Amino acid sequence: MEIYLIFIFGAIIGSFLNVCIYRLPKELSIITPRSFCPICEKTVKWYDNIPLISFIVLKGKCRNCSTKINWHYLIVEIMNASIYVLLYQKFSLNLYFFIFAIISSIFIVITFIDLFHQIIPDKCSYVLIIIGIILNVTKGKDAILDSFIGLLAGGGFLYLVAVLSRGGMGGGDIKLAGGCGAILGLKGVASTLVTAFILGAVVGIILMLFKIKGRKDPIPFGPFIVLGAFITIFGGNFLISHIFPFVY
Repeated sequence: MEIYLIFIFGAIIGSFLNVCIYRLPKELSIITPRSFCPICEKTVKWYDNIPLISFIVLKGKCRNCSTKINWHYLIVEIMNASIYVLLYQKFSLNLYFFIFAIISSIFIVITFIDLFHQIIPDKCSYVLIIIGIILNVTKGKDAILDSFIGLLAGGGFLYLVAVLSRGGMGGGDIKLAGGCGAILGLKGVASTLVTAFILGAVVGIILMLFKIKGRKDPIPFGPFIVLGAFITIFGGNFLISHIFPFVY
């Protein structure tokens, strides 16, 4: 029963994340006004804004203007709900669950904004850095030091990549990597970035083989950093010690 409640809670938060994904790049308030259709600009009624259910009932269309609602709204709600369930299974219902739930939701917002706009809002990365430092403060002096080292190592490494590639890496990616380092420490950010580069290379090759992207076409790197972080969070010590032992 708790798992179902966690899933519902995650879906509700996922609905709010969709608001953030739409409004943050436009520098609009994420609090007011209430949710509205971006086409006809009419306020969405509460019964048309029920996570998962409303999308299905309305068949993915606005009730007022019949404009199709992007599938990413449903995907975000399902994704956030599913990740919350995984976090619950990993941490149970304790402080770490809520901390990583916030982190995961910010990761999702970053992923979709980067996919749609190829930008990563600084606000999101700064919040990750602050949360990461606070999280490790609860673990003692060694963890705090590891958090700061991870912050500098993650951001510093991608800054070096950006310099060497002459702009091949954006400032948003650098700050996001720093945030991951603050949360996961040196070992965690090392496995996160290695995983991100491997996945990015594989996906990039596939996109070029199918001529979806050319060699000079930009591919957002933020989603790969996020995916690498998720794999590290859920892979834990096994991933670091067996797949990336060189980070010791």
